[in-house]
Formats: sequence, C-alpha cells, structure tokens
Amino acid sequence: MSKARKRQAPTLTPPLKWAGGKRWLVSHLLPYWEKHRHRRLVESFCGSLAVALGLNPARALLNDLNPHLVNFLRWLKEGLEISIPMQNEKTLYYSHRARFNQLLSEGGENSREAAELFFYLNRTGYNGLCRFNRSGSFNVPFGRYGKINYALDLTGYRTLFEGWEFTAVDFEALRLGPDDFVYADPPYDVPFTQYTRNGFSWADQVRLAAWLAAHPGPAIISNQATDRIVSLYRALGYELIFLHGPRLISCSGDRTPAQEVLGLKGV
Repeated sequence: MSKARKRQAPTLTPPLKWAGGKRWLVSHLLPYWEKHRHRRLVESFCGSLAVALGLNPARALLNDLNPHLVNFLRWLKEGLEISIPMQNEKTLYYSHRARFNQLLSEGGENSREAAELFFYLNRTGYNGLCRFNRSGSFNVPFGRYGKINYALDLTGYRTLFEGWEFTAVDFEALRLGPDDFVYADPPYDVPFTQYTRNGFSWADQVRLAAWLAAHPGPAIISNQATDRIVSLYRALGYELIFLHGPRLISCSGDRTPAQEVLGLKGV
C-alpha cells in the first residue's frame, strides 16, 4: 500500500481551487514531517488537501470547518464521477448555485448531488472563493474565466484516500492520539473570516493556539504574521519561523508577499 501511495501522490493535485491554499508551504513542512512519517497526520483545517497530498501520509484524519467541502471529499473517497452538466456559462452557474442552496435548505447537504454541485461552483465561481451569507447560502458570483477544463472522472483519488478519514467538527472535538502529528492552518487573522456561516473569530484563534500547544505530540500551526498572532504564539511557547508566502487569491489583484509565521512544537 505505501508503495502505491508514493507512485500516485505526485500525479494528484488538489481537486479544488482554494483561497489561502498552502501548496507553496509543503516544501517547508516536509523536513519536519519526514522525521515523523510513521505517525498519523491530523489537519484541523484541511482545505483543498494541498498539504495532505504533498506530505502523502499513509494515515490521516483530515478535518475542516466547512461541511460542504468535507462532503465533497467524502464522496471523492467513494470514487466520484461528475454527472451534472458543467459549462463556463453564467445562466447555468446561477441555476446550479440556486439548486445547491435549495439542497442545503432541504437537508440534502450530504448528498452526491451537493458534492458535484460544490465542485462545479468551485471551478466556475469568482476566484474559486467559498463564501456563505449569514443565512448559510452560498453567494459567490459567476467567475471571469476565458476557458475552464472540467474533470469528469475524479476516481483517481479513491485509492490514495483509503487510509484517510474526513470530518467536519470543531477542532476541539477531534479525537487526537498522543502521537499524532498535527498541522493547523486556520483562516488568516484578517478582517474577512466568513469562510463558514459562523466565521472564525479572534477568540477562536486563541482557543486553537492553546489547544494545539497542549497536544503532547509534534505540532505545527501557521498563520499570517500579524502582531497579535506573533505575540500569542510566543506566549504559548511555540518556536517561530517567518516566511514570505504568495497571495494566491486577491480581489484587488495584489500579489505582494504576505509574511507567514510557523509555530513549531515538538517537531
């Protein structure tokens, strides 16, 4: 099984576009992970799986605050083939968006159809954003892409995901083992945090940092290096490493490197 994983991993890229994706960070995380590869990888905010696919663990517990993302990943693990029509066309986009929100309001958020619609909306919506209003409806507008190559057969992820578990719970509800290698990449400490219906507040940032600092096994946390994040991580005893990360998605078009901080513990 491990040999099959190593053959497949380099050919599999993150299946979704994702704001704040950490594909660029994998090379910085790998030296720490290689010393602990025998452990289970736990991610409290797995996003589009850029880190998990890059580190390629045999065992993983991958969690995210966004239940619609996790529903898509669970169906991906089953071997997902897209059956809905997909075109880079405005009328179809808003029709599919309305159907997706209808499923959410009627209790169909865990369905295969919801997973397929989520994939289409992610590939076609503006800048690959994932945004919900206060009533829980997906409200990202139609994108501005000249051409989109849509993948219909996503079954290639099924074998790789065999040893991976996907959950959508608050991070404190994760059942960690003392030997787990935990990586936490919360929403940035910036004004916009409406990634899920309830957002992610400063109190959540503090709660996460304290929770991870108390974990007995190896752990890494990453964030934008705002003054209060740096002070918080230092106060909790993390070893800090500063990096310049690309702004991969920005509504203003700004691509100025943002300073990122890694908080290390027990690695």
